[in-house]
Amino acid sequence: MSTQIEDIKNRLDIVEVIGSYIKLQKAGANYKALCPFHSEKTPSFFISPARQIWHCFGGCGEGGDVFKFVMKIEGVEFGDALRTLSQRAGVELKPLKPELRTELRTERQRLYEICELATKFFERQLEGSSTGKEAKKYLIGRGISEESVKKWRLGYSPESWQGLSDFLTSKGYKNEELEKAGLSVKSEKGSFYDRFRGRIIFPIFDLNSQAVGFSARVFENQKSKIKNQKYEEVAKYVNTPNTLLYDKSRILYGLDKAKLEIRKRDSCVLVEGNIDLIMAHQAGSQNTVATCGTALTGYQLGILKRYSNNLFYAFDMDIAGEAATERGIDLAQTQGFNIKVVRLSQGKDPADIIYENKEGWEEALKKAESILDFYFELAFGQGDPKTAEGKKKISKSLLPALKRIPNKIEQTHWIQELSKRLESREEDIREELKKVRVETYNSSAQAQKEITPPPQKSRRELLEERLLTLVLKSPQDLNLITENTLDTFSASIKEVLAKLKNNQIPDSPIFNELSLKAEVEEAEKENILPEIKSCLYEIQSLEMRNKLDKISLEIKKAEEGSDLKKIEELTQKFNRLIHEEKKEN
Repeated sequence: MSTQIEDIKNRLDIVEVIGSYIKLQKAGANYKALCPFHSEKTPSFFISPARQIWHCFGGCGEGGDVFKFVMKIEGVEFGDALRTLSQRAGVELKPLKPELRTELRTERQRLYEICELATKFFERQLEGSSTGKEAKKYLIGRGISEESVKKWRLGYSPESWQGLSDFLTSKGYKNEELEKAGLSVKSEKGSFYDRFRGRIIFPIFDLNSQAVGFSARVFENQKSKIKNQKYEEVAKYVNTPNTLLYDKSRILYGLDKAKLEIRKRDSCVLVEGNIDLIMAHQAGSQNTVATCGTALTGYQLGILKRYSNNLFYAFDMDIAGEAATERGIDLAQTQGFNIKVVRLSQGKDPADIIYENKEGWEEALKKAESILDFYFELAFGQGDPKTAEGKKKISKSLLPALKRIPNKIEQTHWIQELSKRLESREEDIREELKKVRVETYNSSAQAQKEITPPPQKSRRELLEERLLTLVLKSPQDLNLITENTLDTFSASIKEVLAKLKNNQIPDSPIFNELSLKAEVEEAEKENILPEIKSCLYEIQSLEMRNKLDKISLEIKKAEEGSDLKKIEELTQKFNRLIHEEKKEN
């Protein structure tokens, strides 16, 4: 197994893997980024391509190899990270021992397997069953191409109560596992039936393009009824509930296929529906993603921020009148996104516009206006800026949006704009702005996870690590550390220093971490030597103090036992150490 792990590491570039999750910036021979595991404004997250490691030198202190990163950012166990990276590297996992194979097949992996098999089952039903062919005809009629049907792995769920369940249980999976995957529902009598029946299936994929959930849509021209109800009474969409793999507040439909294009174009188009998204990709807008039946959440925005700060909202609704959408926009505004609104023809969604006129969609994207311009237009359409009542109504509508602008320069621009158009003093607007209370959000993806601070290090540990970092920055000063001095260090640091003195390259996590720190940290050359000497002096002083404290404790025990000879010996030893310390100083 260790050979396979090394094979995966050798085939993968840690920069490429981490770069598929967060935006990286070149920093000499290394790369830096805002840490995805805690909130920060200045990059403290560094990657070393040479050592194939990463480390945060900021608030969280996390670090490790490519496996540790995937485990941390995906929130998965080692076995799941191993499977994900093995697929990416093209390495087939073949545990030598059966017990290892069992160990690697975690609960998450079995759910992944179930979702993948279900996706294949639905795909076959779309192509092979009579009603499935009707469903496909409907999709083609909406403008979805054969190529897109395959690309997005669209399918059809038969109307039978246990068609999928029977298929999956025949493959060795239990009904309880199907329920955990969100594919099966347990009745009050204890029996199980399929959640999705008689619907077009849109598989939902995670960032690694693994099926984790499903969105199921009825189609208007299907001949049969669902649950003996009329079409109008049936929910248009039925979605997978939250499971171990799928959380609608964390996943964006299509992001796995759009993430590279979002980064390339430095912008992301947001739509509501599955068909809207597929049609947008067909039309060339491959930087488009869709929300999964929920308002945009802080976690989703935190993921998008890895790729771009520019968002284009292309929703088929009146944004100002939809509270959930407004919350998502407010949240994005608070996080500092540049937000634009794509104006759609009244009553039409992106799919309709693209189907009728692809050029019309492209034109709408080009003419997208900033969210503040959009809000100003709406507000000034609701009141007369010449009257006191109108001014009050307009300002009441706009001030919360201005309050949420994190950049003060940008905020000043819009305050001045409002002042000019209302013919009011800027100072008065600022006074009213102080009274505005806006909803605050714990909005970053990182903030939604509980951050566990790194263990507090002792003064001695901090000094040793600092000394090693400085020596790595200035190897010629390694001779200051004598053989006698080495004995004052902790075992891990002593081992690294001893190997360095013997012209050997240490192979240890602490050496890799501090080597990276030495490379990325800026320090004046003339200050390195004095700081090394200062660290050495303080480490030796701490060592001496520990020895003296230990002898003092032994003297106290000897006094309690009235051992006069022991007291005399220890006192002489104590005085010798004091004398040696004074002599050295």
